[in-house]
Amino acid sequence: MSKEAKMADFVTRKARFLAAGQTESKEKQPDSSKMTARERLAWLLDAGSFVELDQFVMQRNMSFGLAEEFPGEGVVTGYGTIDGRLVYVYAQNYMVAGGSLGEMHAAKISKVIDMAVAVGAPVIGIDDSDGARISEGIDALHGYGNIFRRHAIASGVVPQISVIMGNCAGSAAFLPGLTDFVFMIKDSQMFVVGPQVIKAVTGDDLSATDLGGALVQNSISGNAHFFAADEKQCLAQVRALVGFLPSNNLAMPPLVASNDSLERADELLKEIIPEDENLPYDVKEIIAALADDKNFLEVQPLFAANIVVGFIRINGISVGVVANQPLVLAGSLDSKAALKAGRFVRFCDAFNIPLLSIVDTAGFVPGMAEEQGGFGRHGAKLLYAFAEATVPKLVLITNKAYGGAYLAMCGKSLGADTVLAWPTAKIAVMRPQAAANILFRDEINGSADPVAKKQEKIVEYEECFATPYVAAGRGYVDMIVEPAKSRYYLARALEGLLGKKEARPGKKHGNIPL
Repeated sequence: MSKEAKMADFVTRKARFLAAGQTESKEKQPDSSKMTARERLAWLLDAGSFVELDQFVMQRNMSFGLAEEFPGEGVVTGYGTIDGRLVYVYAQNYMVAGGSLGEMHAAKISKVIDMAVAVGAPVIGIDDSDGARISEGIDALHGYGNIFRRHAIASGVVPQISVIMGNCAGSAAFLPGLTDFVFMIKDSQMFVVGPQVIKAVTGDDLSATDLGGALVQNSISGNAHFFAADEKQCLAQVRALVGFLPSNNLAMPPLVASNDSLERADELLKEIIPEDENLPYDVKEIIAALADDKNFLEVQPLFAANIVVGFIRINGISVGVVANQPLVLAGSLDSKAALKAGRFVRFCDAFNIPLLSIVDTAGFVPGMAEEQGGFGRHGAKLLYAFAEATVPKLVLITNKAYGGAYLAMCGKSLGADTVLAWPTAKIAVMRPQAAANILFRDEINGSADPVAKKQEKIVEYEECFATPYVAAGRGYVDMIVEPAKSRYYLARALEGLLGKKEARPGKKHGNIPL
């Protein structure tokens, strides 16, 4: 074959592979708004930055008469940039063999993860697949196993992000579970065992949406972290998240310049705490007031709403926020809140992101369901995460900080570096009402007016014990600050902690109470 013929053959082959899943998708897809794999990568990455790898990889299996050519093996892989920073990516191509995963499909994904780890760059996978390619049998399962192992090894080394934009069923549903953040669009599904199998085994008749739809996975199971109405919104969310994260565990998060003055005093903070500690308010207003340009990227907003987690910047520095939400369960902690916050804390610690804990909690959620559901173990996950973390740890106590829940939100004894408190803070072993009943029971019961005496003793307890000054007197609170100036003091504290180094005993790894 002549040189000219070889070049013509190359052009023809490349055009055929690039066209796979492009024209057909607009004809076969019932949802015309669904983008192709390459269109998704174009929206995710900086314009013109994508470099494709393994474009000509093809399946080797000829079993069951399947000699069909699957261009690119049903997955597009490579690398590009987001805001000029390198990321490795893959996007399953649903219009090629249903995006099903076979031996070579898995090999392409495995290579991308390996390369991301080798160069220290985030890896982002766009999942849209019918699952394992059954015709390849054990080779497909082996391919899944290879990817599982790579995700586990890459954990804590580079950020890993999964984006579900269609089906994610069977063994494929474990892939997002091994990554750091999971995004889902409104009409996507993720489940290990499908509706048909469940109906055959249990008799339950469920739709795919009821079983593992995006809203279910975001609000009930907590398997997903972000919910989007459509693909473009979802990819914009991914880009926003990447902007807060370092490229790897040896790097620091990117600094983002802001004209928002550290001297900005937010008057909202003076008035937001109610006189009655039982009245709710939205802690997200406090978070926004502390953040550069009031920009807050919340993570898992639909799951365990009694705890709020997410990312802000203070003086251009990425900060992971964990905050009690008084609007839900009075900010009390339960198993789901502990799981949500504990995992977020461990991610931030793995990737050198300072932590800010905003405390306003009435305690732990009581009840048989929580106790029998293993709250002793689940609550310990949050304690473990904060105690294990070696990044700068800041704490701001705004209102209630009672009992073990105060410790679980990173009290000084768990290793908080700087603890700030507002004058409205109430830091005590238990609520004043309960403490008065125990400490002054005989005096109250023997009084001519028990109700008035009880109220008197509650006030006495609050003034003597449930104030920030007792904790400050013992060094458990470092500064009592004016609420409106909290942003300034947090920024200064963070500035002084950026060079923090903390040595720990040598070990293979700890044994978190899973």
